[in-house]
Amino acid sequence: METRDSALLHLRPEILSAKITTNMSADECFQNKTLRPVVKLQHDLLLAAFRNYISKHKNVFYDLNVEKKMDYIENAIHKDMKFRNSLKGMIIGQFTLDEFEIYIQNSSALNKRMMDIVKERLKDNLLYFERVDLLIAQ
Repeated sequence: METRDSALLHLRPEILSAKITTNMSADECFQNKTLRPVVKLQHDLLLAAFRNYISKHKNVFYDLNVEKKMDYIENAIHKDMKFRNSLKGMIIGQFTLDEFEIYIQNSSALNKRMMDIVKERLKDNLLYFERVDLLIAQ
């Protein structure tokens, strides 16, 4: 029978550009070995979570220009602790037990890295958040 840890590792995508070298800090190594693959695995869920966040906040996101949408994403992740903690849970829940032990040793710095990766992923997928009714009308 496959263990939880081996099943989690098996599910993760490989990120060829996320290199691990001997001169990297422990946090950078964890970022490339664990955070990036987990965030990529959780991509669709993270996008869905942000779409739900937009909806729960009266869809004001859709009326913003691109620059303001970028600011909206920043603020959602940095200032809304409930949303931020929800995103962290989606990622931390995919850690193996060993990774969780590493994470709790330096959770503050790793949370910053984690949220920066998520923030960039959301910003890079701005078109995904266009209103469906507007896209159909075009």
